[in-house]
Amino acid sequence: MTNKKKEQEMDNWISYLIGTGLALGLADFCTKLAAGKISNGLGFLIFGICTFTISSVWFLWQSFHRVDHLVTPSGVVAGTAAGICFSLVTLGLYASFASGAPITIASPVIRILGLLIASLLGLTVLQEPISWRYLLGVLLAASGILLIITR
Repeated sequence: MTNKKKEQEMDNWISYLIGTGLALGLADFCTKLAAGKISNGLGFLIFGICTFTISSVWFLWQSFHRVDHLVTPSGVVAGTAAGICFSLVTLGLYASFASGAPITIASPVIRILGLLIASLLGLTVLQEPISWRYLLGVLLAASGILLIITR
């Protein structure tokens, strides 16, 4: 693969990262605005309805455009686990914010802890490579949690 092609592919996934980060930050902010104004259960239900609606439209759009839908047992299990985990994240955000947690502490701590756990699993389970820069980043992220919590 040429360097130019690698750069183009990286540009594609970096734009996905930026868009996803933007959506995640806005989701946390909107959850904070909703918490205490609707019950946790109703907020959780609205999240589920939105997720179901958007994913159904996306699935149908792809089907209409004859995109093949790959299905494997391990993919279904992992996808189900991801759905359960994201649901628990949403429920945890509503509960945290409804109990008075400030978004300036709750969101960064939740996200950094999640990143550290995902990174640890990537290293141990998926055997992804490790470097001194990676270790420094993990140390800085862990330090960030401490600094955020203790303000």
